[in-house]
Amino acid sequence: MEIQVKSADRNLLLELSGELDHHGAQAALRELEEALDAALPRKLVLDLSGLTFMDSSGIAVILRARQKMQLLEGSLLVRGAPPQARRVLDAAGINRLVAIKGG
Repeated sequence: MEIQVKSADRNLLLELSGELDHHGAQAALRELEEALDAALPRKLVLDLSGLTFMDSSGIAVILRARQKMQLLEGSLLVRGAPPQARRVLDAAGINRLVAIKGG
């Protein structure tokens, strides 16, 4: 699991690549927490286009991001989910809680 963090003007972009499974999710949660605490963004974008696999652990990452952004009174967008990851998100009904674009 690799995560690229880009921040500008209280906008934060996290680009995730690799496998977002149990082990990858632990790293992603740590990186997410650190990036959010440092940037205090108004908008967070999670770009999943680089994922090769995602299981339900990825849902935990997205829900944690949603929770943190609610505390910051900001917004969250998930974009670029590949077909396999999109099936996991759709099965969980995440689109009822979080804006999902593309994928």
